[in-house]
Amino acid sequence: MFEVTVEDSFDFRSKDYDALFAGSAATAFQHPVWLAQLYEKLVPQSGATPLIIVVRLRASGKLAMVLPLVRRQYMLLKAVEFAEMRVSDYVSPVADEETFSHILADSETVAAIRKQLRPYDLLRIGKLADCSLAMERLFGIGERGYMGMNAYSSKLESTFASWRTHQLSSSYRRKRDKKTRQLSRMGEARFECVDAPGAIRTTFDALRFYRGKRFDGSDGPADLLQQSTYFDFYLAVANEGCGGFARTYAFWMNGQPIAGALGLEHRGSFLVILNGFDEEGYRRQSIGSLMFEQIARDCIERGDHHLDFTIGDEPYKRIFGGQPSPMWRIHRVGSPLGYAAHLAVERLPAAKELARHMLEAVRSKAGKPTAVVASASDKTVEAF
Repeated sequence: MFEVTVEDSFDFRSKDYDALFAGSAATAFQHPVWLAQLYEKLVPQSGATPLIIVVRLRASGKLAMVLPLVRRQYMLLKAVEFAEMRVSDYVSPVADEETFSHILADSETVAAIRKQLRPYDLLRIGKLADCSLAMERLFGIGERGYMGMNAYSSKLESTFASWRTHQLSSSYRRKRDKKTRQLSRMGEARFECVDAPGAIRTTFDALRFYRGKRFDGSDGPADLLQQSTYFDFYLAVANEGCGGFARTYAFWMNGQPIAGALGLEHRGSFLVILNGFDEEGYRRQSIGSLMFEQIARDCIERGDHHLDFTIGDEPYKRIFGGQPSPMWRIHRVGSPLGYAAHLAVERLPAAKELARHMLEAVRSKAGKPTAVVASASDKTVEAF
């Protein structure tokens, strides 16, 4: 019924993939624009190699499922991972639920998929949401493990006033109103969804500057956006997805950006994936909070149903009505080395820390971007 191939030059911008994604249970992070830019800009620079498993209907050749994966080498360890490259917050096979069920029921197809994964010492995939397709069954993995973190989403309402009343406490609303008045007295304050390439670039330059000061590496990981590879990736997504898939927001003061954010629109949800603000100049005005409030307003006016703050347990998400949802991971060992590595990284904190630093040193010597950085949404990501 199905045919399984590996197509490492797969065209994510093709009409066939666009149609598959539109009818699938996949997330915004498997969108054609996102994956096309990710495989073009991030995968080659990371030291990973593509492993794109494509399943088609044998009779018609129609796409049935795509698994966007990568192979990675951690010194002696060979790993297979999802192509999330530390920028994607949710992972999923790209298929609809019915077709995915048919694939799982076809033992020949499942065996062919698993064969294409080898050789590996460790298959390791995280960032699975509660409602995601059961990738663990596809790979013969017994159950998911909790990642130790949650994603947060706030349900929007038909009007901004109603959402604000129900999600924000009365005291917090009063504080926000006071901060808004303070900001207006400081100059010409303006919030907008920017759509011109020049304004998008100006916003991104400001984001890089503000985030670089906040996450300078002196007290924890340095900011991911400071690396040109990742900066170019996010900027390319913002430009190519502008007007539909991606939205760039900016808060201006007298024509200069003092806060900004990038997010992805997917099936009535807006996912905030990148944000930054002038903390030194506008901390007293809580410019970050004012920006999120205005993003919620714009989303409601556009008819969105959820404001998704994605992965990370930062307290501000609950302030805006974010409800937690656990994130899961799966793994399968393919060799004694893989078993030892998984055991060490998962159960021995000292070994995990050592693995991170060793990988950072190896990548620095090789002239490749270090993997130990702060992610765009302020979450620490781990190299291994």
